[in-house]
Amino acid sequence: MAIALSDLLDERHVVLRLRSRKLPNALREIVQVLAQNGKIDDPQRFFEQVLAREQAHPSVVENGVAFPHSRTDLVNEIVIGIGRSRAGIPVGTNQQRARLIFVIGVPERLVNDYLICVGTLVRRVKDDAVRSTLLRAEAPYEFINALTADTL
Repeated sequence: MAIALSDLLDERHVVLRLRSRKLPNALREIVQVLAQNGKIDDPQRFFEQVLAREQAHPSVVENGVAFPHSRTDLVNEIVIGIGRSRAGIPVGTNQQRARLIFVIGVPERLVNDYLICVGTLVRRVKDDAVRSTLLRAEAPYEFINALTADTL
């Protein structure tokens, strides 16, 4: 059974004002939010895995959005942490600025569900109206509602 996007998103995992200006620090900031909510067994190791994957295979930024991730045994379910930066954070080989960063942890056994999840997220953020709402949201619940509207 496929996992619904609404089941994976939690407003406690949304950072609307990333303080960091560099990708490693932004990733750490987002991972900390996931760790505070008990979603990651070893936050430091998870951070290192996401960062290592980013260095080996940098995320592509499209429409100001990046999806750094890790397939790992450090999570029991797909977890998504989200950070937003007004100025944008340079990502990837061409250092394009990502204003929305979705950090995703995926257990090896859920790779198919992960592909469905990311596909759904990519379609949602490609929509100009949705992306605009995400960039303007004043509260995490508004952010989550924009992502999950009409996807139930």
